[in-house]
Amino acid sequence: MKSITRQKPIEEIQRVLEGMDRVFIVGCGTCTTMTKTGGVDQVEEMKGKLQELGKRITGTTVIPTACDDMTEEAMKENEQYIRSADVILSLSCALGVHRMSLYVGKPVVPGVDTLFIGVEETPGFFREACDQCGQCLLGETAGICPITACHKGLVNGPCGGTNNGKCEVDKEKDCAWTLIYNRLKEQGRLDLMHQYHPPRDHHIALRPRSITIT
Repeated sequence: MKSITRQKPIEEIQRVLEGMDRVFIVGCGTCTTMTKTGGVDQVEEMKGKLQELGKRITGTTVIPTACDDMTEEAMKENEQYIRSADVILSLSCALGVHRMSLYVGKPVVPGVDTLFIGVEETPGFFREACDQCGQCLLGETAGICPITACHKGLVNGPCGGTNNGKCEVDKEKDCAWTLIYNRLKEQGRLDLMHQYHPPRDHHIALRPRSITIT
């Protein structure tokens, strides 16, 4: 199954990258190559756009499939370039952003919006890791999606029912916003906990959904 994405406006990417001048760019050789949002050509195009904005590109790579085990190996292979970067800009789907954030201690921010995806973790077992909302917040929530990780889908911090890091709806489940807080703290970006996110615009991803790639 493929992840369908579209590139974010360069103005939004510039806003998210504010204060982070050294950027490592990652594309995906599978889904975003197919949708022409994060293949080799798009990575090079993004590199040029960011350089025009005064960013220093420490390196680029296109992972064959950014949402599977290849990601960890690719992160290791590019460790020296990632180490000198302030941030990783991902031109992969949200699953790629999520996967990369597991292996590096640097912020990973999306350069594309994931519109709709499905993931099969093991044969016959599917897990939702992205709501395909078309308004990706992973760059500001440390790679953890508050829409899918939180039972209530809250995008502006935890509810009043969280207790000792657990969810009030399912006490066996970690509170999504506690996880987000802890990861942002590790990255030195706790100021993002004060970021206000407006109500979701459901017109962005109308159902039934379709897309034409030309």
